[in-house]
Amino acid sequence: MKHSLVLGSLVLALMSGSAMADTSGKKIALSNNYAGNSWRQAMLQSWDKVTKPAVESGVVAAADAFTTAENQATEQAAQIQNLILQGYDAIVINAASPTAINGAVKEACDAGIIVVSFDGIVTEPCAWRIAVDFAGMGKSEIDYLKEALPNGGKLLEIRGLAGVFVDDEISKGIHAGVAENPQFEIVGSVHGDWAQDVAQKAVAGILPSLPADIVAVVTQGGDGYGAAQAFAAAGRPTPTIIMGNRQDELAWWKEQKDANGYKTMSVSIAPGVSTLAFWVAQQILDGKEVPKDLIVPFLRIDQETLEANLASTPVGGVANVEYSQEDAIKVIEGK
Repeated sequence: MKHSLVLGSLVLALMSGSAMADTSGKKIALSNNYAGNSWRQAMLQSWDKVTKPAVESGVVAAADAFTTAENQATEQAAQIQNLILQGYDAIVINAASPTAINGAVKEACDAGIIVVSFDGIVTEPCAWRIAVDFAGMGKSEIDYLKEALPNGGKLLEIRGLAGVFVDDEISKGIHAGVAENPQFEIVGSVHGDWAQDVAQKAVAGILPSLPADIVAVVTQGGDGYGAAQAFAAAGRPTPTIIMGNRQDELAWWKEQKDANGYKTMSVSIAPGVSTLAFWVAQQILDGKEVPKDLIVPFLRIDQETLEANLASTPVGGVANVEYSQEDAIKVIEGK
């Protein structure tokens, strides 16, 4: 009797389509192109924090992370080819280029491997993409500034890693915002590589050639504190610097807010998006129908929420959100 009840339950589950493939034997790899800033370090920490328990509890057999030594598409393509040979069932990718590793991605797909790209996404149609509206994120900076500085003025733009999808999209959004608000003018642009030390050096290098009346610095994350240090070292007034959710930026903002009422905003993609990509890959392996393109919100911190976010962000870290399997299912279902 007990056997027939179990068999009946299995038949009903199969008929209803609710029975899913078992992923306990599946191996997922993370292919990451760069780890040279606090956001990437937090992203890798989030991956470990969420995937290790998933492996230990038998949800998947492996969730290994691999990072290339340089931000080079050729090196990452070779890494992906190695992961194909190593027999991974899914590869989660933060890509060096939206197009330059498409050949390796196609090879993975042709080998029956699920490929999920996030943050730095790829354009190869066989892959899935998890992205923030990065252009919208860039534009939100100008939307904030038009309210904070209604008279407009001259802006310095700090960009991210050259050639990466994220950098191009955020910059596109910033420039679209400026086009809609001609009271602002971008008078200089440097690449800060999403790293405070690189940004500080780049801003220090361009400041002598810029006009004295810079009213604001538009950024991409990981560059706000470096920009503030460069302006201070040059003995120039501190403009409104858009921050990027890094702990050192938030701590500096809080000091300035307490000292003189300094106002700004902070915006970035949460590093924990890597964990969403992991669960999306697991769900695809589990037989779920998943749209090829998924959009997640960016994480914004305002004057009123600064203290709470600073309190929950570890020193050297980034304000973050990590995703559970349940969260991933909600994103997949558009909820």
